[in-house]
Amino acid sequence: MTAIAPSRRSDRQAGVGCGMEQFHHPRPVCTGRGSATRPTLQRERLTAGLAGRVVELGAGDGVKLTCFPPAVDEIVVIEPDAFLRAAAAQVAAALPRRVSITAGRLDRLPLADASCDAVVCSLVLCCAPVERTLAEARRVLRPGGQLRFYEHVRSASPVLAFAEVLVSPLWSRAAGGCRPGREPVTAIAAAGFTLENLERFSFRHVSHVLGTAVKA
Repeated sequence: MTAIAPSRRSDRQAGVGCGMEQFHHPRPVCTGRGSATRPTLQRERLTAGLAGRVVELGAGDGVKLTCFPPAVDEIVVIEPDAFLRAAAAQVAAALPRRVSITAGRLDRLPLADASCDAVVCSLVLCCAPVERTLAEARRVLRPGGQLRFYEHVRSASPVLAFAEVLVSPLWSRAAGGCRPGREPVTAIAAAGFTLENLERFSFRHVSHVLGTAVKA
């Protein structure tokens, strides 16, 4: 990954707090407090260099909408939950760019073919119908459009991987549909994307990936 300059946010934006990526995975979107608040390293890398019309799958509590770079002139959020749409709308109202927060299923996006420059997935492929969601992401992207993803993945340890698959049915019920044994990178490639960047790391002892894939 290339080095990324720190994002600058207004005091009004910084006042919304640290936020969370997704409701079922309440990991912080920002660090610091008050005017010193800035996106986490993962959120910066996830969105760095994006421009034009960007789709975010899942609203979280909306704070991540403050972290997009200035070249993004429109954000379209697809969120099936009414409570989370309302929370995101309060954050979006203070932003100096167009934000659309839309009800819809991630595996049936209410968007036209080839209408977006990028799709962002952060901790959603573990719970969404992964093949259909990725097919929809590819459908709405323009040729050459990017899929940016930040997801947890099955452990490289055979013992831990077996345990993740084993507990998935019960864990899914307790954690908003999350299935820890999934392999999103394999699914992204199978959906017809070309992987460009891929970084693997551990977060709270759980294996994660952060990367970019392109629609050919």
